Amino acid sequence: MDVPSELESMLEGSLGRTKQKAARLVVDLASTAGVDDFVEVDNAHVSGVSVITGGHGLRRFLSDLSGDPLGKVSIPTTLNSAGCDHEKIEEMGIDYPNFLEQQFEIVRSYLDLGIEATLSCTPYDRGVESPGGIGSWAESNAVCFSNSYTSLITNRESGLSALATALTGWAPKWGLHIESNRIPNILVKVECDMSSSSDWSVLGDWIGKQISPSWNLPWGPMPRILGLPQGSFEKRKALSASAANYGCPMLWADGITADAPSVDSYEGEITFGEEDLRERYQELAPKGKVDLVVIGCPQASVGEARETAAAVRAKMELGEEIRNHRLWLFMSAENYELISLDGTLDLLEEAGALILKDTCPEVTPYNRSKYNHILTNSLKAEHYLTSGLNRMPTSVAPIIECVSHAFDESLVEGPPPDIGKSSAKPIDTAKTHQDSPFESSGKGIPSQDRWEITGKALVTDVPITYLGYVNRDTGVIEEPGHPLNGIAIKDTILIYPKGSGSTVAPFVLMGLVYTGQGPLGIVNRDVCPLTLPAASLLGVPYAHGFVDDPTLNVNTGDEVFMSLSEGSVSLRVESRSTED
Repeated sequence: MDVPSELESMLEGSLGRTKQKAARLVVDLASTAGVDDFVEVDNAHVSGVSVITGGHGLRRFLSDLSGDPLGKVSIPTTLNSAGCDHEKIEEMGIDYPNFLEQQFEIVRSYLDLGIEATLSCTPYDRGVESPGGIGSWAESNAVCFSNSYTSLITNRESGLSALATALTGWAPKWGLHIESNRIPNILVKVECDMSSSSDWSVLGDWIGKQISPSWNLPWGPMPRILGLPQGSFEKRKALSASAANYGCPMLWADGITADAPSVDSYEGEITFGEEDLRERYQELAPKGKVDLVVIGCPQASVGEARETAAAVRAKMELGEEIRNHRLWLFMSAENYELISLDGTLDLLEEAGALILKDTCPEVTPYNRSKYNHILTNSLKAEHYLTSGLNRMPTSVAPIIECVSHAFDESLVEGPPPDIGKSSAKPIDTAKTHQDSPFESSGKGIPSQDRWEITGKALVTDVPITYLGYVNRDTGVIEEPGHPLNGIAIKDTILIYPKGSGSTVAPFVLMGLVYTGQGPLGIVNRDVCPLTLPAASLLGVPYAHGFVDDPTLNVNTGDEVFMSLSEGSVSLRVESRSTED
């Protein structure tokens, strides 16, 4: 591996222990990706800010970095959304012990590293001037939007890998940095009217739900979409945000993005029609009293704020008002300032809406004595609000319907839906029980020299989504429909293809390791920047790149032996479980 001299100096510790840790992670990521080259990066965007997303793992890790005067970022770096608008925390009614104190602690730690506290999940929307060049971005919606519609090139980084690049200025040259990897792998045909931004949000989420574990998607699903009409900034944003929920780092839409590269074949070809859109809205429609309406996930653009204000104005002209701040609009500080200048902010606040900056719906802890059913226009919000992150019953409708519910809480009568009673379709899996002997060789990572572990395997061929779908206190997987739903990862040899979902995943895993609820070791089939950083920084035995796929050849419950020596990992099944 040809490590640049500047990065080599950091590895040797000449620029302090913080940059040494960061450099080790960058080299580990390069090794895992099987690449020898590195690329200088122009800018970074770091995720993992809210108390409820990063949690204990984030706070402890940041405290470990404190006190190093040389530990400052090397390139311009912005910061993702926090968990509240600190100026309006009373109006938000947050009931979470020491929340504001912990939130300030996290933001201060990032400021000490030289990171700009933009507190926005939409750095492409006025947060970064003319996004372009090479980035290291760790906010899934921003990654997908920027790769798809701007000249910026970024891999889908984790919060930790983006921070490592921000500190060093270097990243492995791999994945979407390589032109030949930026090709579509799913063909999507749209055969219905797509008039609202929420329609586009539904489409992105629907595409993600069609993905089969048998499809070979090494860089995540990257659809080419045919049949979409010309789309506004808000529609394009809604599509890329919801598609990113399922690991999509970029997409092509004919007539909207640059032309998609030609491919010989696609892993899958799917068609989205009027019936699909109608059925999804029926599933997502509110079935009980709505307690709160939230708009702005990702944070609302000026256009979305004005669309909301137009719907609000129509209601105000009828003499109606929003009671008890039943409408929350989330925005970046930049866009908040803009709507304060054109009268939009005044109109919304006069109607009774609560306009929040520096935070977004998915990372806010809601007061469950007040709110037990949320209505939103965003499938990104629905995806995470219904997850274990908030475990909040959430419905979806276009903005104009959301505003109607904000004004009139009696539009749907009855108790709020019970998320615990919802049934989920089992996620497709290709796993079958194996009885034959199994042994295979794989690779380790440079920061780990030698280890041996023996333990019970916990295995799936379905990606694991740590944020929201793995309990941060117990380590139990809590994703209805997932093959491992209800099973704890503690003290297992955890074998799965890769991580999925939020780029904050490593902090959840780190928190579990810190508290003794994590796995003995981790095996990934695919290169996984969402899992490796936690293993690298905390010394959890980590392996990847096996000759034979362990996700299909090892059963849950098998007794497994693994060892690392001279960069090579040996995995052997000592005894088979009686059933998977």
